[in-house]
Amino acid sequence: MKFVCLGYIDETKWESMSEEESRQIMEQCLAYDDELRRGGHFIGGEALQSARHSVTLRMKNGAADVIDGPYAETKETLGGILLLEARDLNHAISLMSQHPGVRVGPFEIRPADEEVNALVAARHEAFNQSIEGTDQ
Repeated sequence: MKFVCLGYIDETKWESMSEEESRQIMEQCLAYDDELRRGGHFIGGEALQSARHSVTLRMKNGAADVIDGPYAETKETLGGILLLEARDLNHAISLMSQHPGVRVGPFEIRPADEEVNALVAARHEAFNQSIEGTDQ
């Protein structure tokens, strides 16, 4: 099963760390990601820039309304995602509970929606084939 692990971070806490502390934690996280790779569990991931650089879109009066920053008022913001392959939720919890990033902020572990993702993948493939057909 695929799981999306959402890693949250308290940016104020992160920014208060020394450069050496943050470098050590980052290295520990990357090393653990390598362990997940060796076990065939790491599918991918993306780190995110600060929430200060984000926008939130909401429908307002029938049009997209752009709000600077995250919509929720919280100290912890989404810091990145990790895509994980695991047998089941308990296995995903076991793998991620050892991730050094948990010391910086919580992880939300959520099963991927395989049914919807299969539709998205099929649509992507059909789109690519239609583009290839027009290139000839």
